[in-house]
Amino acid sequence: MRRPALAVRLHPGDNVVVASGRIAAGALIESEGVRTAQAIPSGHKIATREIAEGDAVLKYGQVIGVATSAIRAGDHVHQHNLAMSDLRAAASGEGALSSTTDAPTRTFRGYRRANGKVGIRNYIGVLTSVNCSATVARMIAEAAERSGMLDDWPQIDGVVPITHTSGCGMAGSGEGFDILRRTLWGTAANPNFGAVLLVGLGCEVIQVGRFIKDYGLGSNPTFEAFTIQDSGGTRRAVEEGLARLRTLLPLAGAAQRTECPASALVLGLQCGGSDAWSGVTSNPALGDAADRLVAQGGTVILSETPEIYGAEHLLIARAENPQVVDRLKDRLVWWEAYARSHGAELDNNPSPGNLAGGLTTILEKSLGAVAKSGSSTLREVVNYAEPLSRQGLVFMDSPGFDPCSATGQVASGATMIAFTTGRGSAFGCKPSPSLKLSSNTQIYERMSEDIDLDCGAIASGGASVQDKGAEIFELLLRVASGERTKSEQLGYGGAEFVPWQLGATL
Repeated sequence: MRRPALAVRLHPGDNVVVASGRIAAGALIESEGVRTAQAIPSGHKIATREIAEGDAVLKYGQVIGVATSAIRAGDHVHQHNLAMSDLRAAASGEGALSSTTDAPTRTFRGYRRANGKVGIRNYIGVLTSVNCSATVARMIAEAAERSGMLDDWPQIDGVVPITHTSGCGMAGSGEGFDILRRTLWGTAANPNFGAVLLVGLGCEVIQVGRFIKDYGLGSNPTFEAFTIQDSGGTRRAVEEGLARLRTLLPLAGAAQRTECPASALVLGLQCGGSDAWSGVTSNPALGDAADRLVAQGGTVILSETPEIYGAEHLLIARAENPQVVDRLKDRLVWWEAYARSHGAELDNNPSPGNLAGGLTTILEKSLGAVAKSGSSTLREVVNYAEPLSRQGLVFMDSPGFDPCSATGQVASGATMIAFTTGRGSAFGCKPSPSLKLSSNTQIYERMSEDIDLDCGAIASGGASVQDKGAEIFELLLRVASGERTKSEQLGYGGAEFVPWQLGATL
């Protein structure tokens, strides 16, 4: 039987390891050949070799600060001998991966759409232009499910109402207006929808007619639209909605799963309800899986801009060209101004809870979030809900609020979401399934009906980051081929559409 390891190494180039539990003074860490000089709390760092005063301390293969005094092999590394430094700006892109590999091409069974995109689910969406049509959209979707009209179409996964709280009482131009429109359009265009019905009220700011014209939807047979006012009220609108669905059913229902390359997958990365182990286990494991997908030619979307603040230089070091660097810097400058305008700051030091858990610097904390992006080259930076033009690792600007960030990723084209959590998360996302990855075994056992895969074994040495990365990658392919995630089995995803709202409510 494999004996649990006392400490975890996160990267071959690190000069510290992380204690997998409380370690007594004088204990031998066999994997490193060093003995602890002091008692080490769980989750804290231990030097694996001598580090001179002023030298960089490396975790995740990256600089997290410098030694403020000489550190011996086996020493506890924390606030008393580690501090932030401008050395972080010298981080290099060494180890950034390309999107080519000698590994055999992997495939999954997906739905090829007419525009060349590939979906992994086949829903019909009932989209709303405004909150005023939300109830009618839900009535249409619920009536369709109750009526049995889907029984003859086993290839259709269901009818999903996509409702929100905006669409009117806002300026008819500007940043907030543009974000909502492209979020609605991007969601409707997601290849996990086989057909879409758009329902409006009629007098809202987001006008249905203009929406159809601007996005060239008038000749699209898998898109239908109408307004409640034109239909003659609620009851008649529901009847019209059901009639329109009957027209769309044969088009969506004709879709069949076929063999598709893994390069067609678009994966959104999320973390929420994080704990001290998220940056040690589940996030690096997801990063390894992300690298495997990028190496196949697939696309991975990193988001949550406030969560990368302090570690943005690592993404800059991996940027494909100066234009990508400038785009990322522009978004960070915007967020600094946005935070100030609301009396907030992005550059917060680790909290007392973070410090107790072993996190010493803001850079180390941000590195834990960035770890889920792996080490591939950053090829593109886009605004919230903007369509992607590149494959590989891309960054989509978004808030750190998970449902809002995931909504933008789906609108940008994500066909699946991988979501790491340490304290537990109750989240699902339609039309794109969400996989939950736990950072510790305790929360996995407590919420086993919600969490798809446990990464906690990394902390005890029962598995490596690469072991779990490979396991996550295989799970991604199975889910892409139709295997249901835990959140799908529980019925999550119908209420998690949360567009980012900017601008005044008028």
